[in-house]
Amino acid sequence: MVGALGDSITEGSPGASGWDHWAARADPRLEFRNHGIYGQRTDEIATRLDDCARGADVLIVQGGINDVAQGRDVEGAAENLRAMVRRGKELGLRVALADVLPWNNGWPDADPKIRRLNASIAQIAREEDVQLLSFHDTLEDPDRPGRMPEEWTSDGDHPSPEGYRRLGELAFRLP
Repeated sequence: MVGALGDSITEGSPGASGWDHWAARADPRLEFRNHGIYGQRTDEIATRLDDCARGADVLIVQGGINDVAQGRDVEGAAENLRAMVRRGKELGLRVALADVLPWNNGWPDADPKIRRLNASIAQIAREEDVQLLSFHDTLEDPDRPGRMPEEWTSDGDHPSPEGYRRLGELAFRLP
């Protein structure tokens, strides 16, 4: 069982199956329990970790864009993500940590904050010896850095069905 903990990127957008759906289609052995909630910051996501972890073998931790969107300190978001990774490991779970997607509607102002947070997320993954899921690079438009191609986003905030398919099939790897 894979517990997927996060915000709306984990929850999936209305009318679009989330990345977990596509990961399970790519590997039918995978069973996901989705604990994503739209609009939540990392401090709010953290309060649901133990419930998400119950009965799971693997924990996927995803979050941070709502901290950026709500003007919160990215260092605080990184600390919350590190605490979730450590808690998952304390519970005996294999843990993976996803980085933050490009944000078309927040570009260009949010891009430096997202890049700073993603650098911290990569550092956390290295220091805590957990797998990094490169959601950002999987959906970043090489011709428009800091943004997703229009066909990979439904609204400039969230992936489109094709974007979610790419995350599930290309970015997700079981730790």
